[in-house]
Amino acid sequence: MGKAQHLFLAIVLAIALAASFGAAAVAETPPPIIAPESERFTLTPAEGGYVRLNKETGALSYCSVKDGVTACRLGAEERAAFEAEIERLRKENAALKARAEAAPVPPTARPNMAPSEEEFERALSFTERFLRRIMRLFREETSPGGAL
Repeated sequence: MGKAQHLFLAIVLAIALAASFGAAAVAETPPPIIAPESERFTLTPAEGGYVRLNKETGALSYCSVKDGVTACRLGAEERAAFEAEIERLRKENAALKARAEAAPVPPTARPNMAPSEEEFERALSFTERFLRRIMRLFREETSPGGAL
């Protein structure tokens, strides 16, 4: 039997003893709510609310109803596991950030962004060929001695 189940049994015994010492306490304590076997949780009355047992994990929570809203707080063991998971995720996040910062920076364009001499000559050659071809098309399309 795990710690959570021992704690649950201790709470149930404490409730049973408190109920047996006075009729007033029994009258104020709501009857236990026991979920069917197929259900995941069992609720047992406790002072000011209910103790919820998760049948699958053995985790305990204290639930109370205030202004028609039910709120459940994690038990000590659940909280420790929850905080351990948060710490693990923090460490993983820090490691991923460090790895991203240490990654090589991809090459970027030259700072002055001006084309090299070779790129300039190549672009000029394309432009010259384009203009020569356009001029030839204009000459072919115009009638001899006529305007465009």
